[in-house]
Amino acid sequence: MTEKNQNIEKKTPLWHNLKYMIVGIIFGIAFVKAEIISWFRIQEMFRLDSFHMYGVIGTGVVIGMLSIQIIKRFNIRSISGEEIVIPNKTFNKGQIYGGLIFGLGWAITGACPGPLFAQIGSGYSVIIITFLSATIGVWVYGYFREKLPH
Repeated sequence: MTEKNQNIEKKTPLWHNLKYMIVGIIFGIAFVKAEIISWFRIQEMFRLDSFHMYGVIGTGVVIGMLSIQIIKRFNIRSISGEEIVIPNKTFNKGQIYGGLIFGLGWAITGACPGPLFAQIGSGYSVIIITFLSATIGVWVYGYFREKLPH
């Protein structure tokens, strides 16, 4: 391990991660209450029958944009005091292919990575198949990533 990596890696007590679990639980409850884990709501969105999901997604995009602007303008640091660096992104045609595959999977299964855990937590046990498929897909991508066109 290089000296740079040793400086980045910090040892923190396990209970310090409790805050992330609490935020995750609150996020999951919000997903359930907003009905965005509903397969029927997701199908309504893809059939263009309802604005509900577009409103939720649009709200998330606006909040994300405002948050990034606030972080950049006021040089806000992380909870542990580290500088938050948001690198510029470059466009890659693989993003189009990935987005199409992601959208197709989302339309078929009624689950994307965010609501996936809330669906499992709500008792939709069939979503475990989607979770395992997503996990395998991430592993396959990681394995072949260097061999894929850039």
